[in-house]
Amino acid sequence: MSARPLVYHPSPILREVCAPIERITPEVHTLLDDMLETMYANDGLGLAAIQIGVVERAVVIDVAQKTGARNPIFLINPELIWTGGEITSYHEGCLSLPELYEDIDRPNEAKVRYMNRDGKMQEIAGEGLLAKALQHEIDHLNGVLFFDHLSKLKKMRALKKYSKIQRVLERQ
Repeated sequence: MSARPLVYHPSPILREVCAPIERITPEVHTLLDDMLETMYANDGLGLAAIQIGVVERAVVIDVAQKTGARNPIFLINPELIWTGGEITSYHEGCLSLPELYEDIDRPNEAKVRYMNRDGKMQEIAGEGLLAKALQHEIDHLNGVLFFDHLSKLKKMRALKKYSKIQRVLERQ
């Protein structure tokens, strides 16, 4: 298990639609383990394979680590099958856009169908932070970034802010 380099915006790979994983292989297990290590090394709550340059439908999430515990979830070929509940705002960030945070409105509940590490189909229902993380990471698999959920004006402001953040980070 080893952390891999992150892909940062504006890399065009982040806009690609990821391909399904056809078979669970040792390489897929290595990918998932490396994704988890990368996510933890960067203090993230979720990571999509595309964020480390792998154009496949794989996601890791661990919202429990926000409290200091670890309870990772591995999702292969996740498919958002339902969202509901109240639309709530969450101050989202993204490992591919370091230091940029914006209030994003999303449904507070989500249900996802996916394959686990053993290739078994499963469903997970989440609310609150887990629901937001599921939606955020599945968006990545479809080439969607969190700021795409903002109005045109707010998106322009966010990208301008991110441009300034990038310049500061490059100087460090």
